[in-house]
Amino acid sequence: MIFGKHINRYYLKNAPVLLLGIVSLLMVDYIQLLIPELYRLVINGVNLGQVVVNGQTVSFDKQVLFQHICLPMIWIVVLMVVGRFLWRICFFGSAVRVTADLRERMFDHSRRLSQQYYQLNKVGNLMSLYTNDLDTIQECFGDGILMFFDAAVLGLMALVKMWRMDFRLTLLALIPAGVMFAIGTVMSQVMTKRWEERQQAFSDLSDFAQENFSGIAVIKAFVKELKELIAFRKLNKQNEEINVTYTKIATLLEVLV
Repeated sequence: MIFGKHINRYYLKNAPVLLLGIVSLLMVDYIQLLIPELYRLVINGVNLGQVVVNGQTVSFDKQVLFQHICLPMIWIVVLMVVGRFLWRICFFGSAVRVTADLRERMFDHSRRLSQQYYQLNKVGNLMSLYTNDLDTIQECFGDGILMFFDAAVLGLMALVKMWRMDFRLTLLALIPAGVMFAIGTVMSQVMTKRWEERQQAFSDLSDFAQENFSGIAVIKAFVKELKELIAFRKLNKQNEEINVTYTKIATLLEVLV
């Protein structure tokens, strides 16, 4: 999630839609934790020939399989499909609307700025704000809300269920979770640094292209086309290397998780 005086207003503006998405997400998180319980009934029924249903031990037959396993599984699948459709529409749709409104406000503000402002501030930085930065805000507003509530709620409910079943196995399962948290913390810091380098590389590339377009007559007059081409190729290569490095780190983090 992302916060700030220019972003917080959108949480209030999209509150009804976001609340619907959160409720749908919580519903999906809850009902998908019922699936392992159905698996347990199947395994116990196959191994023991009987299962415990509503506190009573009954024989494992076709009627029990259909009423207490297959039918609940169908309802779980239907509710998960509906719930996931709703939270995708609510979260990602809100993110798109927030980005569109921010882009419109930024554009209106840019039109009212003086000519002196554009002489002091490079165009590449402004291009970076309008492209990569807004895309990042959209990802944080959509995926950020989703991951925050999904990890918090699903993780807590799963931990409670696991603890009730066997606390010793739960403690053992938390060992790789702790290692993953430590690795993710370190990797996130590295990714933040690489992301800033990627933004700067994009800004430098945009600045160079803008300056060449603006001064094309001077470049042609002094026959500097080859020199500018070599410099532009070098900036492109640097931009490529920085983006590839960032992608490698992000992929490595995903693989480790």
